[in-house]
Amino acid sequence: MTTKKSLLTMALTGALLFTAAGCGSTTTTPSTSGSSAGSAAASSSAAASGSAASSAKVGKTVLKCSFNQSIDNPEAQTVVELSDKLYDATDGRYSIEVYPNEQLGDQKSSLELVETGAVEMAIVANSLVENVNPDFSVIGCPYIYDSVDHQKALFESGSLDELFATTESSGFTVLAAYSLGPRCVYAKKPVTSPEDLKGMKIRVMQSDTMVQMMNAMGGVGTPMSQGDVYSAIQAGTLDGAENNIITYTDLLQYEVAPYFSETNHLMIPDELIINTASIKGMSADDQKALKDLSTQSVETMFTLAAQLRDQYRKVCEDKGVTFTEVDITPFQKNMQPLIDNVVNRSDMTKAIYQDILNLR
Repeated sequence: MTTKKSLLTMALTGALLFTAAGCGSTTTTPSTSGSSAGSAAASSSAAASGSAASSAKVGKTVLKCSFNQSIDNPEAQTVVELSDKLYDATDGRYSIEVYPNEQLGDQKSSLELVETGAVEMAIVANSLVENVNPDFSVIGCPYIYDSVDHQKALFESGSLDELFATTESSGFTVLAAYSLGPRCVYAKKPVTSPEDLKGMKIRVMQSDTMVQMMNAMGGVGTPMSQGDVYSAIQAGTLDGAENNIITYTDLLQYEVAPYFSETNHLMIPDELIINTASIKGMSADDQKALKDLSTQSVETMFTLAAQLRDQYRKVCEDKGVTFTEVDITPFQKNMQPLIDNVVNRSDMTKAIYQDILNLR
């Protein structure tokens, strides 16, 4: 019997082939700015144009990389730079082409496409990867990092290599972890305490841990694809969402949720993943080059993200967004049982948590 997942993969593969055929050898860079229609409109426009992002350095083998946000996002720009370096390191054998704005599907669909090999690479949220291996939740726990630099140190330390390798049997390998910075709650009103969140439907990523997190914060965790968030807040289906200021600004969500409350509750990783068969099909030297360059790309991503956070805060202030400082103590207290549960899940999560503490 054909499974639901198989049908989805077939449909998305067909869409991918259609997009690639429409793209030909010409690539353009889509823009999500200047439209009040929000992320859904941006995504539809980009998909219609069939555009993808790659440099002039096109390898003999081009690895397609699915991404759910704009090409201007630091994560996408990091992979574009990674592609150039991979081309040079492999003497032109490999390069990467980024398909932004959910052209190849949302993050959940993109993960499934990478698992099956229909798409070679993707950038997906840690909350989706933890559905494959729950131990990934330890690096996406709320209030577990002291700072952005603390998180970056973990991602560059090599402490996560064993965790990253655990997904290989599921069809994909994790190459690197990125992060766009602290996530905060934004809505149509300020949020300064768990009581303020009572009864509020707040969009979270599609994982049980994220739902539990928002419920512990006082709200009603509502999992939803990123592409639907703008219209859902606009229609009142959601009362707000939680994300970093880059995504908040890039997807124009300040238009429907102009109160940005600095809960700083989470610095969720995004993982750069590759189909296991694809990387194992590379020579040993090319595999090493890709893995080493992916680790080095963490520095690039964090630098670009820091610059853009500062820039986007000014953009939001100019657009009339109200920023509210929050005493995070009551939120941290409410979150401690969730943190304890995740940290003590397995020997691996305990070891990683100890590494996190050692890097403070």
